[in-house]
Amino acid sequence: MIPKECKRLAEVDFPIAVVSKHSAREKYVRQGHPTTLHLWWARRPLAACRAILLGLLLPDPCDPYCPDEFKKESLKLLRRDSSTSDKTLQKALLKFIGDFANWDAAADRKYLEIGRGLIKAAHPEEKPLVVDPFTGGGSIPLEALRLGCDAFASDLNPVAGLVQKVLLEDIPRHGQKLAEELRNAGEEIQKAAEKELEEYYPIDTDGSRPIVYLWARTVNCESPNCGAEIPLIRSFWLSKKINRRSALKYEIVRQKGKLPRVDFHIFEPRKDKDVPTSTITQAKATCLCCGAVLSPDRVRVQLTTVRGGADVSFDKQGNRIGGARILAVVILKENEPGRHYRLPTDKDYEPVWKAKKSLDRLSREEQKGDQYLSIVPDEIISLNEIRRISVPIYGATTWGDIFTSRQKRSLSTYAGLVRKSNDKATAAMLALAVDRMIMLMSAHCRWKPTGETLIDMFGRHAIGMVWDFAEAVPGVQASSIFKGWIDAFAQFAEDLSRLSLQPAQVISADACKHPLPDASCDIWFTDPPYYDSIPYAHLSDCFYVWLKRMLSNSPLLPAFSTELTPKEAECVVDRPHRLSTSKKDAKYFEEGIKAASAEGRRILADHGIGCIVFAHKTTEGWESLLSGIIQAGWAVTASWPISTELATRLNARDTASLDASIHLICRPRINEQVGDWGEVLRELPKRVGDWIERLQAEHVRGADLVFACIGPALEIFSRYSRVETAEGKEVPLAEYLAKVWEVVGRTALEHVLGTAEAKARNGMAGALEEDARLTALFLWTLQSTNIDESYEGQPDEERADEDEDESEVKGKKSGYNLIYDVARRFAQPLGIHLEKWEGRIIETSKGVVRLLPVHERAKQLFGEEGVQAVAEQMKYKRAESLQMTLFAHAELPSADEQSKLSGKKKTKIEIPEDAAEARKIDATTLDRVHAAMLLQAGGQSNALRALLKAEQERGQDFLRLANALSALYPRESEEKRLLDAMLLAVPR
Repeated sequence: MIPKECKRLAEVDFPIAVVSKHSAREKYVRQGHPTTLHLWWARRPLAACRAILLGLLLPDPCDPYCPDEFKKESLKLLRRDSSTSDKTLQKALLKFIGDFANWDAAADRKYLEIGRGLIKAAHPEEKPLVVDPFTGGGSIPLEALRLGCDAFASDLNPVAGLVQKVLLEDIPRHGQKLAEELRNAGEEIQKAAEKELEEYYPIDTDGSRPIVYLWARTVNCESPNCGAEIPLIRSFWLSKKINRRSALKYEIVRQKGKLPRVDFHIFEPRKDKDVPTSTITQAKATCLCCGAVLSPDRVRVQLTTVRGGADVSFDKQGNRIGGARILAVVILKENEPGRHYRLPTDKDYEPVWKAKKSLDRLSREEQKGDQYLSIVPDEIISLNEIRRISVPIYGATTWGDIFTSRQKRSLSTYAGLVRKSNDKATAAMLALAVDRMIMLMSAHCRWKPTGETLIDMFGRHAIGMVWDFAEAVPGVQASSIFKGWIDAFAQFAEDLSRLSLQPAQVISADACKHPLPDASCDIWFTDPPYYDSIPYAHLSDCFYVWLKRMLSNSPLLPAFSTELTPKEAECVVDRPHRLSTSKKDAKYFEEGIKAASAEGRRILADHGIGCIVFAHKTTEGWESLLSGIIQAGWAVTASWPISTELATRLNARDTASLDASIHLICRPRINEQVGDWGEVLRELPKRVGDWIERLQAEHVRGADLVFACIGPALEIFSRYSRVETAEGKEVPLAEYLAKVWEVVGRTALEHVLGTAEAKARNGMAGALEEDARLTALFLWTLQSTNIDESYEGQPDEERADEDEDESEVKGKKSGYNLIYDVARRFAQPLGIHLEKWEGRIIETSKGVVRLLPVHERAKQLFGEEGVQAVAEQMKYKRAESLQMTLFAHAELPSADEQSKLSGKKKTKIEIPEDAAEARKIDATTLDRVHAAMLLQAGGQSNALRALLKAEQERGQDFLRLANALSALYPRESEEKRLLDAMLLAVPR
């Protein structure tokens, strides 16, 4: 047993960069990865879990309490000479941890033997027990099993519990046998489904096979003398592939005595502008026939009357009279590669009508029987997460409403066949395969023209309204979605069985009321919910309602006996809105984390150690988490940021998105000492400064670095039960964290702007004005951790914002975004007043601060005539006399002078209405740098040289700031290009 006084490797050092690289790359892994089994939101990368676990389980060879037997066995396993120093052995162990994080090594027999051998050497008496009370997708306990440990997994959510049972119990216990049974059962179900559903998915008369139907919801124009049907189309593109571009265009058909209608045609556009624009933007619908705009409220009212508008309205003869409309059909042709497209015909609606009638008939028969569950889920969608699951405000109020009638007919068929399975392990995996179908067979899937692929309904951590949706064919005539997933599951079971894993213990339990006895585990390692980021229970209801219907004959039924997933005890924050009745606020989350952390401390043995993962990017989330941990009696002993995200994902571009997950290494706080506030503050700057240098050496940047600094700062604060001022007043955590932000901000500015003048300015980080400091901090925080992004492809899950609505992306304002609270935390202690710079260099909206791009400042700096007018002025005036003052008319040419100089009509230089405060501020160094960039952009080389000469005579601030900003702006940004080109023009 490792003595409790002995430090673990994870408390002294960790290969951050190597593990980060492997963790990010793992997102591209499909075969053999647990993501194969089921979607789970914010699943931890196995690489990070495996590496951190090794760091927690292995003692530090350099620690005087490290057992000699462990050192000897480690040297033997790592094939090192017996004369190897403790420091060299420490480095060898860290290198092994980094190498073993590689996915290619995860199943390698050599690495497995060494890893398990090291664990056994560190824990010779018995296998260490690893406990994760928020197991989710099962990454942490799976890696514990891989390393030869015992694992105890629990979660409150029954969907997560089912995934964990399959992953951590059934496959390790049954392995190859389960794979064979699964293939046999899947084959039988597929044959039965083919027979029952064949008439609803017919092949075309020419032998072509439809694979996807592209639909649009519709509303009716309410303009007088129109009344035309408006198809709600986000994009008219069908394919954007090179040499195979295809799109829809429309024509208006007007017949006497009838309402105007829209007909579509498929064509090959030569230019992007040839393709029509969307008919729906921010829920406002535009009529193609008359141009009238239907307000969002009216769109919602109309869709509400048809329960979300996913279904077709038919007359008694089966003719379409309204509702959803087929735009095009994606087909495969025999002996012709690629996807092809055709327009729909009346015959395409016939099987939809048949499916609708069949579903109605089955529902009536069900009402006469004794089945306690409806064939189609009729459970109500909760309004407490309307921000993430917005479909109820459009009339889709039950979980059955998010599917078309044909999809419900298909899914109910597969669900009924799975329900007949007798073996519980096989039934569980069959049910998971149907869950995979659910993701691809709802009225909230999208068609992606760039890849000609289907985007499943969880392309983001939400279920929002999708105006034009893609209906996948389950593949009853050929390759089947269901059978495809069965084959993948069977292969996964076979791959995992080769690792010779022992089953874990999986139970359904509340993390705040853990069932294990006191001092019973060696490692308490968990990844708790991320504050208000993901509504796990609400989203998983989509699967839960179908799982209930599939597993009604299974011993698992008790876990699926409630109406919906448990939510009352779930430790999250529900975002407030007018329809919500939830009381889950920051205090609720803090109390939940505190209770769960206290349970973790209770069940941890004296020699044990803990780790808590967190990756939420708001300061409120961090404060609630940290407060809960400290109040529960834990002391942070180390923190490691591990990059798990890709900076290329959409929500990371020009935004301070957290790329890393911070792993807080914790020990139960033994003493109840009271800390001195003065001593804590004196220790803080050096600890943070040293940590920033260490992280930068590991290529950790921006928001990742900011939040990673909270860990070492907490090592100081959390070692005490409380910290008091000289007057005996207790210092709350929030006040300490404010100091941490201040120190991080000052240290960052000294790194970015230099320290030459910092000491001479009463501790201020550089002599530059507020706007320069704010811009530098802003851009510094936005920097992304540098990881290898050379892999191609996309993972099945956690692609979140990769597939956002294209119209949303196009409409996004340029510039750089930072959450307001993060900007405020930096600005206030450094004497930066955000409101002072509003409308001048920043713009705040909906809790997000946008740093204005340089081109948006042209009017502020130079007036209506912009760069040209000032360039002309500088040609006729001595540059030295140009004392540019923002908004000061005296320093800019008059309208008459502009007209003479530029040959253009008179234009008065206006002062923006919202710039009353800004007009009082003289031009700053940042203004002059931006002016030079705009001159560079306008090709005004003479004017630029004059300005640069004047700035050189003025002092060093201009070049110091310009060089700093060049290093801070994103590598491919226009601002960096302008700065670098402008700096080349500086006279030497």
